[in-house]
Amino acid sequence: MEKEKTEQIRVDTYNWGPCVTKLKILDNFKELLLTEAKKSKKDYRHKLAGQIDTEIGYSQESKDIITPELAKYLGVYDQMFQKFQNKKYNIQPHYALTALWINYQKKNEFNPPHDHDGDLSFVIYLDMPKELLEENKNHVGKSCGPGGIQFLYGEGDRRAITYMSEFPQTGDMFIFPAWLKHWVSPFKSDVTRISVSGNVHDKIPIATLPKNYKVEQAE
Repeated sequence: MEKEKTEQIRVDTYNWGPCVTKLKILDNFKELLLTEAKKSKKDYRHKLAGQIDTEIGYSQESKDIITPELAKYLGVYDQMFQKFQNKKYNIQPHYALTALWINYQKKNEFNPPHDHDGDLSFVIYLDMPKELLEENKNHVGKSCGPGGIQFLYGEGDRRAITYMSEFPQTGDMFIFPAWLKHWVSPFKSDVTRISVSGNVHDKIPIATLPKNYKVEQAE
């Protein structure tokens, strides 16, 4: 008796929209970010959208120390991005860290919907206090709740994924396109939620070049 032939249909699913990657940083990187932050008192609020009283920019010296560690995580993002788009880079990106700051968010403070400058942005959670975790656990609603991060992209009906929200844990890191709209919800707990944010460029804007960088005109 002849076996019945099985019909096979080939299928491919295309990822759509921005690539948002969540990583877990190592403890030594977390301690480095906290230690270097203590060396600066540079008020960064005038450059940011947040309704947060304490936002401090890292010094150039600290950024130079942090960059080699950060590069490891950007390398992981590059691997995930190529997998996401199912295509290898034609030209490997060469990132430059152009902005880095730390946020000390307290109760009732928040970040409204905004985007960033650059090619990629990231946020790293250095301390999510247990009181905030408990408040979030008791939240009733569909969103990520108090102290969470939310991303919004594009338009479409409910069959399209245009929104993502998550309540992060200490040590979580998100890397995403700098143009992607995102915001941070306020909370009521009397604690300080500590996060570090930054922007990287693939091509360095001339205004961000170091002061000792010389540009020479070709003969």
